[in-house]
Amino acid sequence: MNLQAWRVHTRDPSFRQGATDMLGTGLGIGAWGLVTGVAMVKGGMSTPLALFMSLTVYAGSAQLAVLPLMVAGAPLWVIWLTASCVNLRFVIFSSMWRGYFAHLPRPHRLALGYFSGDVIFVAFMRRFPQPRPDPAQVPYFWGAATTNWLAWQVPSVTGIILANAIPLSWGLGFAGVLALLGILLSMLADRASWLATAVACSAAVAAFALPLKLNILVAIAAAVTAGLAMESGERALRRAQARAGEGDT
Repeated sequence: MNLQAWRVHTRDPSFRQGATDMLGTGLGIGAWGLVTGVAMVKGGMSTPLALFMSLTVYAGSAQLAVLPLMVAGAPLWVIWLTASCVNLRFVIFSSMWRGYFAHLPRPHRLALGYFSGDVIFVAFMRRFPQPRPDPAQVPYFWGAATTNWLAWQVPSVTGIILANAIPLSWGLGFAGVLALLGILLSMLADRASWLATAVACSAAVAAFALPLKLNILVAIAAAVTAGLAMESGERALRRAQARAGEGDT
């Protein structure tokens, strides 16, 4: 996306609407970013490497998931597999965004992929429930993405730079948990997501004794399986109800 197109998007009312919709979650995202920035340096990562990871990876869940593995000296394949599993949801996001952005040039779509996020996806789907192109969609996405990126990166970079000056006694880890919990609860919109969350929590606790934090992978696999099974069951039920309705007529 060139500079002229960016200026056009920023002047669009939908850009401001997207930015406004992200303000509600900005505080939680900021707390999460600050905790992640501090955790990277406290975990032994150098400041330049932590800055590089924050700006290029830009995936808080994956960063926090792999940090304990890196500290524990886990094999590289375990670290990569964990990060990939945590970010599998973006494959689903991308498939659902295809109906909205498939017409855009590939470089633009790659940029959308980097800046996408959970809260952006939720807000976008609420604003545009029908998967068809709309002139307001791209400006809205960039307004939301810009706000979300700044809400993450500014506190994350601050945490990285000031990590050695921030004592652990401040309890930032607990603040990060509360921030993640608030974001999670805002995304639980149906029975499938509630079930997947409950299964993930139960599996993570049940498999806590596994080495190298493998309980995270177990929880992810269990949650994905439960969510897909729930959605499949609901689709089958709807089809059965539809056939029953046709039979009555």
